[in-house]
Amino acid sequence: MRRVAIAAAVVLGLLFALHVSGRQPRRDAVKLARRELGIPLAARRVDVGEVSLHVVEAGPADGATVVLLHGFPEFWYAWKGVIAPLARDGFRVVVPDQRGYGDSDKPREVEAYAVDRLGDDVAGLVDALGAGPAFVAAHDWGGGVAWNLALRHPGRVRALAVLDTPHPDVRKLPPPPDAGVATPARDEPISWYRTFFQIPFLPEETARWGNWFVLARMLRGTAAPGAFPDDKLDLYRSAWDRDGAFGTMVNWYRAAFRQDRDPGPPRRLRTPTLVLLAARDAFIPADATRRSVELCEEGRLVELGVGTHWVLQEEPARVAAELTSFFRGVPAAER
Repeated sequence: MRRVAIAAAVVLGLLFALHVSGRQPRRDAVKLARRELGIPLAARRVDVGEVSLHVVEAGPADGATVVLLHGFPEFWYAWKGVIAPLARDGFRVVVPDQRGYGDSDKPREVEAYAVDRLGDDVAGLVDALGAGPAFVAAHDWGGGVAWNLALRHPGRVRALAVLDTPHPDVRKLPPPPDAGVATPARDEPISWYRTFFQIPFLPEETARWGNWFVLARMLRGTAAPGAFPDDKLDLYRSAWDRDGAFGTMVNWYRAAFRQDRDPGPPRRLRTPTLVLLAARDAFIPADATRRSVELCEEGRLVELGVGTHWVLQEEPARVAAELTSFFRGVPAAER
């Protein structure tokens, strides 16, 4: 019994040390971004209905509004390299921490992260901004929210730009006539973590271990060298540890897993839409992203020819240029 007690104490001590290793000081990403970008940035909280979102803003107050939506496991700072070019081009740039992330509200129940409620958050944000329909650009999970927003609240969206995220109904399309042999498993996008995230408690606890070692290694291992330097990862770690944020971030996947699939026909989008595709995405099937334009009345696909899933970090100037060109090209009647 004494040996068992000692072994248990050692294990508990090790688990406690691993948990504590994830503790992070609060870092001010807004202050750092102001210094890095050399432009004014304002931060505030905005009541969007069910929750209040932390929002960062830049650019002229009377400019056309662009809302930028981040994905997992990032936060508003993911768009840092795109904010300044858009602001300098005259856009009013609005970048929220989405529900469950960063300094925004973090409901604990899984059902709070159903994609319809996330889309409603952004519709509420556009309304709260008081500038009429907005241009919306989104990446990764933010893209899922943006598709939902444009399909369910088309009056809030002037034009939509989505990076590496397929239309939610693209799976309902019939296979293309030239569909060949399935992609070998070694070339398929990474998906194991979606299943792992369904386990209660364990994903958010183990993610903390070794100062968020696995998550940081995943980002660096699937991105181009230099995309996630130490100072940026420190900001991310701080955001993941903020008020239990990583657990509510994972709840996005849990809620998606529980959601019933719509048996109806694929929904078509009338909003002008730009789909951007990076060259080497380890997480999102490229063919699904490509075929998304088949469900857009005014859809355009741009294959960037560079970048990984983290193209926002690798090629921010290129992404900003594509967004500016697209938004400026939307006819005035659609603005």
